[in-house]
Amino acid sequence: MTLTLREMAERLKQLKSASIFCHMRPDGDTLGAAMGLKYLLESNGTKCTVACESKIPDKYLFLAGMEDIARVPDASAEAYIAVDASDTHRLGFLCDAFEHAKKLKFNIDHHISNTRYGDYCFVEERAATCEIMTELSSFFDAGLTPLAANYLLLGLSSDTGNFAHKNVTESTFLAAAKLTACGGDIHTVQYNMFKRQSAARALLFGRTMSHIRYYSEGRIAFISVMRAQLQDCGATSDVTEGFIDFPLSVDGVEVAVCLLETADDRFKVSLRSKGKADVNAVASVYGGGGHVLASGCMLSGCLEEVIDRLRYTIQQHLVD
Repeated sequence: MTLTLREMAERLKQLKSASIFCHMRPDGDTLGAAMGLKYLLESNGTKCTVACESKIPDKYLFLAGMEDIARVPDASAEAYIAVDASDTHRLGFLCDAFEHAKKLKFNIDHHISNTRYGDYCFVEERAATCEIMTELSSFFDAGLTPLAANYLLLGLSSDTGNFAHKNVTESTFLAAAKLTACGGDIHTVQYNMFKRQSAARALLFGRTMSHIRYYSEGRIAFISVMRAQLQDCGATSDVTEGFIDFPLSVDGVEVAVCLLETADDRFKVSLRSKGKADVNAVASVYGGGGHVLASGCMLSGCLEEVIDRLRYTIQQHLVD
């Protein structure tokens, strides 16, 4: 059932307990939305936990409470709530727990490719799920604390490239203004998300960007990060977040692709577009999705095979 945001708030406020699900390989938006919603529910007297199948990357631990996110949901909770997940498979190995549990299930998301799973849904294309959560907070009596505001600023900042991507709208800035008025510290959030980095990440970044591959007369750019490269640099896969923004910034590039090796002949594919290709349509060819300008999928095959397949598909969706 699709609800308005006010109706979603009223349903949520009736819950006595809930477990909130983040998607696998968590980013700032799923973590910020989950922790922001946890605050709202707890302020209303709801017992609440947050679960994610993946270890929380160290870069997010600057916000208190992130270290308490569990690897499994609370089986005794009355309801399960998925945030920032376009389909249940995005929950990773927690997918089965979410799908098969006999509980009320909620789905709150901003992806155009959302499958509208769950008993109650609010899906609206926004810059970030945290933008939705900021508006949702207006239907709760408790005001946002500075920490809760920072959770939501985390998602706004990370999903917009620090408010630089084309998905930013007037409502995105209004949400950021509201969170700042509640004590949110955008400087601390953007420093930890976009400026602070380890020596290992810096080394990996330099090596990756020195091997950008261009196709279609420079309109398509590929970067790849193999597991051997991660090991050689002493880095973990989560530090590659944001890598794709660099090749997209090159003059003439319309679509950028980042291939992250996750297992033998298995790649996590991130796609970004400046507007002349619908990368949600590209990702959907391979069972993925997201947004018109930013999407992802998983692909199997050797590196060269994966590049050839994606290059062909992107060319079919690239307009002059």
